[in-house]
Amino acid sequence: MAQAKKTRRIRRPSGFKRPVSKRSARRAEASGVSGLRIAFEGGHAGPNSHVVLLGLRTFDSRQLLRSIQAGLPYSAFERLVANTTIASDAVLVLVSIPRRTLTRRKREGRFHQDESDRLLRASRVFGRVLGLFEGNRDAAKHWLSEPQRALGDEIPLVLARTELGALEVERLIGRLEHGVFT
Repeated sequence: MAQAKKTRRIRRPSGFKRPVSKRSARRAEASGVSGLRIAFEGGHAGPNSHVVLLGLRTFDSRQLLRSIQAGLPYSAFERLVANTTIASDAVLVLVSIPRRTLTRRKREGRFHQDESDRLLRASRVFGRVLGLFEGNRDAAKHWLSEPQRALGDEIPLVLARTELGALEVERLIGRLEHGVFT
């Protein structure tokens, strides 16, 4: 009788990431920026399509509200950083989460409701800018990081730290999309 091979389970040190297969990397990318880019090109990007930047799979507002109330998973932050290519420290400033709090949330696995809401706001703003630049992530990131005359020479990422500031940035994007250069 053939003896079955014993498989040893290798314990990885904490923080060590498992190698990602090409297939799962493509699937993650398709659900992120490129998925949003395809939606923009096809003209069917819905009002909540920006949630793919957080790795969320629901576009229904009621389900999103429940997700926010329950707290987004920690992976939403990681996906936002990966999909926007904005440095994690800059994203932390944007969503007003101190580094030590982020470490606690990673250990807990979830963000609180207010933190989840700010993560959703950040994805909404970046999603709108991606739409403005037809899915060009580098152009969107550059625009968000540079002072904009129409915003009183403020940097959109700095303004977007508050809901009112994010709305101003989104209003400017709407004007630019309609050819109103102010």
